[in-house]
Amino acid sequence: MIASRGIEGDAHAGSWHRQVSLLAHRNVEEMRAKGLKLKPGAFGENLVVDGIDLDGLGVGSQLRVGPVLLELTQVGKVCHTRCAIYYATGDCIMPRTGLFACVLEGGEVNAGDAVSVVRCIERSIVQAAVLTVSDRCAAGVTRDTSGPAIEALLVSELGARIAWARSVPDETDQISKALTDLADRRVDLLITTGGTGIAERDVTPEATRKVMERELPGLAEAMRAAAAQHNPHALLSRAVTGVRGQTLIVNLPGSCNGALENLRAITAALPHAVEMLRGHTEHRSSDLEREVPQSALPIIG
Repeated sequence: MIASRGIEGDAHAGSWHRQVSLLAHRNVEEMRAKGLKLKPGAFGENLVVDGIDLDGLGVGSQLRVGPVLLELTQVGKVCHTRCAIYYATGDCIMPRTGLFACVLEGGEVNAGDAVSVVRCIERSIVQAAVLTVSDRCAAGVTRDTSGPAIEALLVSELGARIAWARSVPDETDQISKALTDLADRRVDLLITTGGTGIAERDVTPEATRKVMERELPGLAEAMRAAAAQHNPHALLSRAVTGVRGQTLIVNLPGSCNGALENLRAITAALPHAVEMLRGHTEHRSSDLEREVPQSALPIIG
C-alpha cells in the first residue's frame, strides 16, 4: 500500500478518498449462507477484516493493518446499477456495510496481519460537511468566515464531527458536483453557505435542486421566518432544504451572522431528521400523541 494513493497496481488507487475498500468477514459469511459461492474480492473489496466490530466505526476512524495506517473516509456506497449478487439474492453488502479508506502510512500487508483500531469515531456521531459557495473564497481572495463559524456551531450545538469542508465558486455545475460527491459519501448533514440571494451569480438553490431527491420546505420556511424578525431582507432568501439519499442538505446565506441565525432556527429539528434518514423511523413515546380527554373534544350542535 502506498501512502496517499492506495494499493499498488489497483484500479481504485489514486488521489481521492476511496483508495482502499474493506468488508467485515461476518458480513461476507452471511452472504455465503444464502448459497453464494464467493471468491475473495467478489464484492470488489480489498481487505476482509475479522475480529473487529466495523459496524461501530465512523468516518475519521483509523485502523492499523500490519504496518499500514488507514483512515476511514466513507461508510457504504451508492450503487447506481445492480450487480449479479443483488439479482441472485436480492441483497448486496457493499452498499450497506462496505467501508472505504485512504492510506496515511504505506507498507506491505499480508493475509493474517493483525488489525487494530487506532482511533475510533463512533458512527452514532452526526457527520457533517460544510460547502462554502463563493467566487472570492474559492479563489483565495477573501477569507471564509461563514464556513468555520457554521462548523463551530454544529460541533457545539449538535456534537457533530466535521468530516469535510471545502469552497467552490458560484457555478451551478461545480456546486452540484460537490454536493453529489459529499452526499454520496453518506454524510448526515451537508450545509452550504452563500449564493442564496437574488443576484445573477446566486445559483446555489438551482444547483441544490439538481441533486436533491426530496424537498423539505418546512426547514427553509422556518429559517426565513426567524431571520425576518430581525432583518426584513431575509425574506429575499431563496434557500432550499432537502434530501439526497441519507443526507440532509441545507442552504444558508453567505453572511456569517445570517448563516448562524438561520441555522439556529432549525437546530432543534436536525437530530431527529438525521435519525429518520439513518432508518430509525420508530416513534419515541414522547413523540406519540396522547389521548385527548373527552372534556377537550368540541361539541357539534
